Amino acid sequence: MLEIRDGAKLLLAAALVWMGADLARADEAAAVPDAARLYGQHCASCHGERRTGGMGPALLPESLERLRAAEARTVIERGRIATQMPAFGERLAPAELEALARWIYQPVEPAPAWAEADIRASRVETAGWAEAPAKPQWAADPMNLFVVVEGGDHHVSLVDGDRFEVIHRFASRYALHGGPKFTPDGRYVFFGSRDGWITKYDLWHLQVVAEVRAGLNMRNVAVSADGRWVMAANYLPRTLALFDADLKLVKTYDAATLDGRQRSRVSAVYDAAPRKSFVVALKDIAEVWEISYDPAAEPIHDGYVHDYRMGEAVAKPGYLGVRRTPLDEPLDDFFFDPPYRHVIGTARPRTPDAQPTAQVVNLDIRRKIAELPIAGMPHLGSGITFAWHGTTVLASPNLKSGAIDVIDLKTWKPVATVPTPGPGFFIRSHETTPYAWADSMMSPSAKDTLTLVDKRTLEPAATIREPGKTLAHVEFTKDGRYALASVWETAGAIVVYDATTLKEVKRLPMSKPVGKYNVWNKITRSEGTSH
Repeated sequence: MLEIRDGAKLLLAAALVWMGADLARADEAAAVPDAARLYGQHCASCHGERRTGGMGPALLPESLERLRAAEARTVIERGRIATQMPAFGERLAPAELEALARWIYQPVEPAPAWAEADIRASRVETAGWAEAPAKPQWAADPMNLFVVVEGGDHHVSLVDGDRFEVIHRFASRYALHGGPKFTPDGRYVFFGSRDGWITKYDLWHLQVVAEVRAGLNMRNVAVSADGRWVMAANYLPRTLALFDADLKLVKTYDAATLDGRQRSRVSAVYDAAPRKSFVVALKDIAEVWEISYDPAAEPIHDGYVHDYRMGEAVAKPGYLGVRRTPLDEPLDDFFFDPPYRHVIGTARPRTPDAQPTAQVVNLDIRRKIAELPIAGMPHLGSGITFAWHGTTVLASPNLKSGAIDVIDLKTWKPVATVPTPGPGFFIRSHETTPYAWADSMMSPSAKDTLTLVDKRTLEPAATIREPGKTLAHVEFTKDGRYALASVWETAGAIVVYDATTLKEVKRLPMSKPVGKYNVWNKITRSEGTSH
């Protein structure tokens, strides 16, 4: 009996050990946060159920190659200034933040794809739009119209630039990005959204004409100077997509090296009107592309040609072909000089301790000709040019320091660094005003301040404040008499200022008006606005 009792005790002890091990494993499993569940609860509504993007950008390994996991965790915890990314540090435990930051770097299976067939299948068109009469169906100057993108509730407002009244308001796609682009007559506007949708809208008849999804994560769109072509720059898939003016797909371009071994996200595409071409920056490949829509474009020879008679390089058609310019570093964003002969672009630093650089690329000789000694992180995509002391200068805000860098476009040398209260994103002006208006919206303490820089002296001349709010993105009326600024808040507003007296004239309530665009200034390529 003693042996039986001892055996039973041993069995009981073994069972308890096994039960303890099972409980420990269960506790350990319970301690590991379920990242997929957390993502679905907190992130999917903005970034998409399969992380392919929506109101927020795509969260895929391909999209996060230049963002370290530790930085991603910080963004999740603290949010991102001047964006719709909120902070989750007070809602999620440290282990949950870590789990989410690791999880978004894991591949989505199966990998998301968006082929030409998907693009064509996505296109929708409003019946009968082509029969609408060629004149506005509302009483206002169509050339002094403002298109206002309201990011707070994803709407667009059309504002009469003479009476400063809203003509119409309509729902938009989520997270419009890169600025709307207009046809040469100002009738149609094209919107591009982060999640890849392009919308063609008839401003004169207040209706959507057509829509198409060009990709899963898109940076921006460009419209050719003749109004015939629309091109989309995609992060995912890594392509450019070319459409006709009715958003019918013409072709796609793989954003890849000539040998096809490396592919890239597309940083941006812009129209270079005097060149009759699109110019493209690639985020992961050290090249700038130029794609001509001129039927008489010169043929393209990839690489160097010593003697064409020896057949060293077979020419490719220049029309809608890719002309490559090799660079030292990929460009993150860029700006054109007034003749559109040069691209001035920002290259991000290779290491966290390195400084970014600004490159000057001559598109005619297809090589870098200068490097600009600009500290911090210039936001050249929001730069402006203007005449100063017999030359033309470029003024660019800085994303990391409170300064406006001013560069002589003849010598490519800095001529001034204008102090501002904090780092900003936008600078705007107009031919008729002596001031350039710069925000400091990236600064926690000075985001409520606009600095007016005297274009004659390159010195700060005045400040305008909206205490406690974010004040940013100025655009002028057609004649330059009034400046419109955004109170960049969910319960925000468009504030109209007299550009001479700097007094407030009117205030229109808006839901986070992230950008406003005057038709005339855009189609005439005013020196004080973005192109």
